[in-house]
Amino acid sequence: MENVTRLFDILELYRTDYAAKEDALCRKNKGEWVKTSSLEYIKNSYLVATWLYSMGIRKGDKVATILSNSPQWNMIDMGAALIGAVHVPIYTTLNLGEVEYILDHSDAQILFINDKSVYRKYSSVFINNIAIKKTVTINDDVDNTYFWNDLLKEAETLSSKYKENIEDIKASIQPDDLLSIIYTSGTTGTPKGVMLSHQNILSNAKACARMFQNGDRAMGIDHRALSFLPLSHVYERMVTYNFQLSGLSLYYIENLGSLITDIKTIKPHVFNTVPRLLEKIYDKVIGVGDDLKGFKRVLFDQAVKFTQKYEIGIKYNILDRIKYRFFDKTVYQKWRDILGGEVFYMVSGGSALQLKIHQFFWTANIRVYEGYGLTETSPVVFVNNPTDDQYVKLGTVGPVVDNGTQFMLAEDGEILVKGPGVMQGYFKNEEQTQEIIDKDGWFHTGDIGQLIDNRFMKITDRKKEIFKLSAGKYVAPQAVENTLKGSLFIEQAFVVGENEKVAGAIIKPDFAYIKSWYQKNEMTYSSDEEALNNPIVIKTIRKEIAALNSKLSAHEQVKKTMFVIEEWAPSNGLLSATLKLKRKELKKKYQKEITEMYQ
Repeated sequence: MENVTRLFDILELYRTDYAAKEDALCRKNKGEWVKTSSLEYIKNSYLVATWLYSMGIRKGDKVATILSNSPQWNMIDMGAALIGAVHVPIYTTLNLGEVEYILDHSDAQILFINDKSVYRKYSSVFINNIAIKKTVTINDDVDNTYFWNDLLKEAETLSSKYKENIEDIKASIQPDDLLSIIYTSGTTGTPKGVMLSHQNILSNAKACARMFQNGDRAMGIDHRALSFLPLSHVYERMVTYNFQLSGLSLYYIENLGSLITDIKTIKPHVFNTVPRLLEKIYDKVIGVGDDLKGFKRVLFDQAVKFTQKYEIGIKYNILDRIKYRFFDKTVYQKWRDILGGEVFYMVSGGSALQLKIHQFFWTANIRVYEGYGLTETSPVVFVNNPTDDQYVKLGTVGPVVDNGTQFMLAEDGEILVKGPGVMQGYFKNEEQTQEIIDKDGWFHTGDIGQLIDNRFMKITDRKKEIFKLSAGKYVAPQAVENTLKGSLFIEQAFVVGENEKVAGAIIKPDFAYIKSWYQKNEMTYSSDEEALNNPIVIKTIRKEIAALNSKLSAHEQVKKTMFVIEEWAPSNGLLSATLKLKRKELKKKYQKEITEMYQ
């Protein structure tokens, strides 16, 4: 693994160490699992390189993708790297204007897309972009595009012709050469193109792989990883490289709607996630408990309550040991079964995870390791380490990653970073690069942190998102939102109140839970609208908020609320692709409601 200094060096591991793998990369397609072997992965990556070279793509040229997770994504990624081309991944959920901006700004010359639906959604952009030489579709043969199967066939005939050229380019590529431009998901403002080299992203992948290869839960060629977060995001992409370095089998699901079913089928040992999905799993389990009656309900409630005792390294007394063994056999085993029964680790990132969610999973022996990073840092800066429990602390994002990364806290608590993962800069934007990387080489993350026990980092909020009330008190909205989501009645919360007397929140109730609550209380549920107009429901949610307010400082407590029905999702621009709140868009959408709330 230490000989892997350029992305495509991973292919040599597949050629030498993992050549016998029949399920190196697997894809759920129309309900069926399609497996790609190690040798097919290598072959098709080189065929992509051959075809790109035949199209005139050279070192430094840009190749864009608008693709869901699939083996083809990896083959295109590796193929571009083999000839020094720069991969520009684009989310499939972006709007037309965002895709147009990225394609124009990046100077992409070749574009790979999923299918007819993506073509219909963005075709006006493709057609009007004169820089794009070819658009290739992976799943469908679409008019005015080139089909993936035809690409492979054509490349087969050209392999011998361009083999020497490709080998020469490979030999010339250095670890510091540009590998990819990743456009930030843009929770505020215009997306910026983050330039990452081979060394940037591999320094992270290798550090994470070393952690997974040690300890009593080490993973390798006999283990399976499930992938459902978008590969267009640096987090899933880097950890996918980590899994490949260790020889894990990668399974890409078709859509999030089949997540629980696919987990039970594949029985993964590891997967990456974000807090919102873990919260949904937690809510689903709690919802099952709400349907129980009599002794079963009492047992379930006691098992959930027992999870609140958990902390790393806990030594239960005799009575608690007896309770734990009983709960483990009767309740916690069922929780593990929901996740396939074989999960070693779940790795969570993107935003803070509630402590109760941590305790819930860890008590059931489902370990959730939280980390922190940014696109600009490739991404990991801090991560709880599964190698040794002394490097894990729940409620924090762990110690600094062991790859030479350095950090310091500025006077205002902002986290500053140096190290091999820090980006080369923003593409075509030297001014913003200099704004975020100071003259001493420190990258300014924009996140406020607190060091716990002189080792573990706790993220308290985004520097730019903290606002001031009219009385001069500061409110960190993420922390308040996380507290509010402790209620099963609340799916999402958007905290506001800049220059107002008190903090307020736009609340998106969890209507799935409310519906089950109706049934439990023998009430008829007709619609979400009816539920939101039911004074009993509103009174109950406000009572929950009042209880949660007691956990907050007086100035942080939410005194104004407004409830909304519309779903918040990447598809309507209210959440980022990694399910974080897009505050600028939320504020714009609910400006009228915010104004009314404070009137």
